[in-house]
Amino acid sequence: MPKSIVSARPNNDHNSRALAVLRIGVGIFFLIFGQYKVFGTQFTLHGGFQFWISRFLEQGGAYPFMAPILRGFVLPHATPIAFLVAYSEFAIGLALIFGILVRPASAGGLIFMLTMLFSSDYPGASAPAWQYFGASLSHSVFALCFLVFLLGQSAETWSVPAARAQRSNH
Repeated sequence: MPKSIVSARPNNDHNSRALAVLRIGVGIFFLIFGQYKVFGTQFTLHGGFQFWISRFLEQGGAYPFMAPILRGFVLPHATPIAFLVAYSEFAIGLALIFGILVRPASAGGLIFMLTMLFSSDYPGASAPAWQYFGASLSHSVFALCFLVFLLGQSAETWSVPAARAQRSNH
């Protein structure tokens, strides 16, 4: 048998495990990001969310098209949006860790990361093109992870659905 055919299955297993490690790792980050917001009140009820939005606006971190949305919609509705952010981060974390509803969680995570990128990562109008990418690293890397989870089969390994499928096959 040709070597490429013999080694194809183990390589797929390695790739599946690597993708599962990435999925679970990103899930742990989002669980951490969300848990203090869900189980505490500073972010949701005591101005934490408003602080960050105001900071993005004051420091010029918002892309010019995003600033009016932050001022005109997000800040006037800050408390419900803060709860949406907190519980979404927490739910994304749980979904990724357990491998349940990974694609919907990843779609939400991708939208969230793009929203964060456009709300806080603007390097300025006169910045060279590379600085747009450099300024976005804290959000674009997670956005790429969510895109991979949308395109791939990251829940096939080390997930609740995979464990259930394996149990029903035995």
